[in-house]
Amino acid sequence: MAASDTPGALDGLFVLDLSRILAGPTATQLLGDMGATVIKIENPETGGDDTRAWGPNYAKGADGNPTDLSAYFMAANRNKQSVAVDLSTDDGQDIVRQLAARADVVIENYKPDGLVKYGLDHTTLRKAHPGLVYCSISGFGQTGPNRDQPGYDLMAQGYGGIMSLTGDPDGTPTKVGVGIADVMCGMYATIGILAALRHRDQTGEGQHIDLSLVDAQMAWLINEGCNYLVSGQVPERRGNAHPNIVPYDAFATSDGHVLVAVGNDSQFVRFCDAIGAPELGTDPRYATNLKRIENRVTLTAALTPLLAAMTKDDLLGKMHSVKVPGGPIHDVAEALKSDQAKARGTVVHVPRDDVADGHVRLLANPLKFSATPVTYRRPPPRFGQDTDAVLATLKSQKPHQDDT
Repeated sequence: MAASDTPGALDGLFVLDLSRILAGPTATQLLGDMGATVIKIENPETGGDDTRAWGPNYAKGADGNPTDLSAYFMAANRNKQSVAVDLSTDDGQDIVRQLAARADVVIENYKPDGLVKYGLDHTTLRKAHPGLVYCSISGFGQTGPNRDQPGYDLMAQGYGGIMSLTGDPDGTPTKVGVGIADVMCGMYATIGILAALRHRDQTGEGQHIDLSLVDAQMAWLINEGCNYLVSGQVPERRGNAHPNIVPYDAFATSDGHVLVAVGNDSQFVRFCDAIGAPELGTDPRYATNLKRIENRVTLTAALTPLLAAMTKDDLLGKMHSVKVPGGPIHDVAEALKSDQAKARGTVVHVPRDDVADGHVRLLANPLKFSATPVTYRRPPPRFGQDTDAVLATLKSQKPHQDDT
């Protein structure tokens, strides 16, 4: 997919990315998609971002051998330039300071105070560059009794409560199938950075953003978190069922499972008529959503054999004909190959000459801007590939920021 000539919404923004793995890289990829220049600093002592080694799936080079472009790394690192810098050396620290001098944004995910010894912490850099927006992502945040504990997505999901809500009621607490705590933290980081830039543009004042995986994960407990705060009752795992809407679940049919999402009382009546059980729609035990929640067990028991006798297509056809929400449960291949995904451009092909197919396939950014479309200007970089080019600019360009 060719890059658009239309400037992005963040065209001209300079982001210095000291983060690795998923939360920080998710944020910087989003900023890059919207036009920002992103310089990703990678450690030559470790071979770069940890996720470069998180296989087994890698893009193959022209010679057919695996490259350092793992699928995991490529998921969050397009539209970036990779610069190999060892922060433990004086030269490395000097390079990062020079890049920070021209940056609008610095984002890092070291342990709290982990960059102080290098003079690259938010206090030091913001003192030198008052307009800098500096975002720190950590497991538990810069304060609190757990501030010094490391944090990965799995631990954040466990500590933050979402695993207690996910999985079969009688089974093991289960994490979400992807690193959702990391991804959502990256989303919050992007929002925070954009808000801080708005403030900077109005006042000239930068600021420090302190964000943690656990804080972000607790924030998106949404209705279940508020259910507990309102009632004092600890929410339970319900599998695919909904705590506040019934029927809203996955039901077995004769050839697989179908999602049924009845959102209000009129939909419930239409649903019952469509599946040939009008008596359920007029039963006073199920007349309102509150009644259906109170009688969840008996209603589910009544629906289960009725739906099990239908095929997936038959049930979905009946539901769609009366405008009751429902849908299939796709595997990843079915989702990405669906007509809807094709129509929306969910998979993009980004040219890369040194891989076997001449391009890498990536998941598209879902934002559809009418005036400043997202672009795919750079494929995920090989480790350190842009080091020489970026360092050459340090000798020729003035700092981006006004240091006065």
